[in-house]
Amino acid sequence: MTLMVQLSLIGALASGLCSGSAVSGPPQVRMGRRERLAQTQLGAEGMHSLPALLHRNAAQFRDAPAYREKEFGIWQCWSWAETSAEVRSIALGFLEIGVEKGDHIAVIGRNRPAHYWSMVAAQMVGAVPVPLYQDAVAEEMAYVMEHCGAKYVVCGDQEQVDKVIEIQENLSQIKHILYTDKRGMRKYDHAQMNALDDIMAEGNAGHARFDAELDKRVSAITYDDTCVMLYTSGTTGKPKGVVLSNRNVIESAKNSADFDHLKRDEDILSYLPMAWVGDFIFSIGQAYWCGFCVNCPESAETMMTDLREIGPTYFFAPPRVFETQLTNVTIRMEDAGKLKQRMFHHFMAHAKKVGGLLLDGKPVGFGDRLKYALGNMLVYGPLKDTLGYGRFRVGYTAGEAIGPEIFDFYRSLGINLKQLYGQTEATVFITVQPDGEVRADTVGVPAPDVELKIDDTGEIYYRSPGVFVEYFKNPDSTASTKDAEGWVATGDAGFIEEGSGHLRIIDRAKDVGKMADGSMFAPKYVENKLKFYPDILEVVLFGNGKDRCVAFINIDLTAVGNWAERNNIAYASYQELTANPRVLETIKSHVEEVNKSVAADEMLSGCQVHRFVVLHKELDADDGEITRTRKVRRGFVEDKYADIIAALYDGSNSVSTTTEVTYEDGRKGSISATLEIVDAPVVAATQHKVAAE
Repeated sequence: MTLMVQLSLIGALASGLCSGSAVSGPPQVRMGRRERLAQTQLGAEGMHSLPALLHRNAAQFRDAPAYREKEFGIWQCWSWAETSAEVRSIALGFLEIGVEKGDHIAVIGRNRPAHYWSMVAAQMVGAVPVPLYQDAVAEEMAYVMEHCGAKYVVCGDQEQVDKVIEIQENLSQIKHILYTDKRGMRKYDHAQMNALDDIMAEGNAGHARFDAELDKRVSAITYDDTCVMLYTSGTTGKPKGVVLSNRNVIESAKNSADFDHLKRDEDILSYLPMAWVGDFIFSIGQAYWCGFCVNCPESAETMMTDLREIGPTYFFAPPRVFETQLTNVTIRMEDAGKLKQRMFHHFMAHAKKVGGLLLDGKPVGFGDRLKYALGNMLVYGPLKDTLGYGRFRVGYTAGEAIGPEIFDFYRSLGINLKQLYGQTEATVFITVQPDGEVRADTVGVPAPDVELKIDDTGEIYYRSPGVFVEYFKNPDSTASTKDAEGWVATGDAGFIEEGSGHLRIIDRAKDVGKMADGSMFAPKYVENKLKFYPDILEVVLFGNGKDRCVAFINIDLTAVGNWAERNNIAYASYQELTANPRVLETIKSHVEEVNKSVAADEMLSGCQVHRFVVLHKELDADDGEITRTRKVRRGFVEDKYADIIAALYDGSNSVSTTTEVTYEDGRKGSISATLEIVDAPVVAATQHKVAAE
């Protein structure tokens, strides 16, 4: 492609591939930016709690933005001084309704400043905040609130209030329900229920009675007091309450902020579940330590638009978010004109060649640099703005492996995306990737102040200032997970590379097994390879103790649905689409490619997929098949779909099944389907080796 042709397509690209404009920074509120010119000067002395950090921020960064929330299409902003006043008002309100030291306060709802403030206000009065997943059904909420003994609940809206009322008959300890959104709440019995705004007003009105008591409770907080209690996802049983201290949260926030040079001028978008440890450390721990701004989207539906408007400098997302964005880019390019497609693929090929090298500061020739700069003007820059990553300085993905192709795509654009490895019990950080040492096949080196070791079975252990205090009311699990010297068993298997010191994860230790012939069975290794394809959403591999492996596959409805529409393929439901012969053939080709890749690894070559079915429904958290953080509950799935697994192994060509499902309103139902069983080509390890030679 000539330079003249490239330049002539600038306008076409801007109006086509990257239609729409992205705001280069947070909209509307730029006041107080003078305070953000200098890097945060921090000292740990005296900063032994979130309320102490909040007090410091209100004094030192008074007018700088602390929280933003988009409501009714308009961004509202609170400075650190205003945030401090709001949190204190909530704390006074808590005293007004009788919150005692040691009480547990459940917080349920979407990401909103008032919910984050409620968690810090709980700590101010000596209580323990317990955030819950807002999409959890009432039964799941009942278990958590009963287990922690929550006496007070802060709900986001009428939907969450209704769930609490539904289970309140069996939870006699609940004394008061608070809600942040007043819509639909007028006709409820308010004897033990109030709007959060109302109890704040009552607390402020009675501040003369409560000020001394509140100050006394705040001053009594120590570094080893409980900061928050977060419940695990419960992949193998009931969720466990992970108790994290102020020391855990603040030390982890400090170390991770120092590692990535986070400053006061960062902007983050807080959209992940508040019950997840990652959101707590990013949106509260690091935000309070560094003094940067937390931006809350209006809703899940507007998240991508809000992402573009804010243009975060520091961002976290699970692999699925990055995969979905890349799928959307691919779909749009397939619908673009030939010239746009040609330019996009031309410059992306060059980005793949040198983009990662430039990002890592490696030597690149002048000609390649010049061509990359032109590509940045024509393709990479507009594309990053459209995705919302125009101001992106550092970002992380974690939770599961991200596809190397997807990972390299973002880094080739100049987006400093990294992987981290962490757990709730570690207050997130176990390993991180230093700049210049970012790779798709490892999760990095030990985070600051973290020690790693691998035992004889290959299980990973760590020790750090972030190690949790205990599992609430579960001393046996605490003792089996954390030993007397503070070493924590991760439950994951892996090894540390000689020379680089990078950690490589193989699989969950409990999931690693052996095939009938004694070869290793590591399901996650194969599952992640298959999930790299944009039209595959989820995979579950079976084969432990068997002579061959079989798999369940969920298609990605968005990606496959768009493909069907472009090819004029009509379908009425997810179930109908999964049975389409062309869909099955496409998935079969993906399995065949993965089998060739797996065959190249002599240790894991026995994990190739011999047969598979495309399930007639998506694995769903409401049905107990996956956790709220989208981790597969293998044992449950294996029991629930035992008839399909049996058919995969007995040579059947199809299987008829009936599956119980849970609807959004909690009602139960069932769906029936006849699934085609697909045989996939496998490659003998020796055959692959000969072919390679």
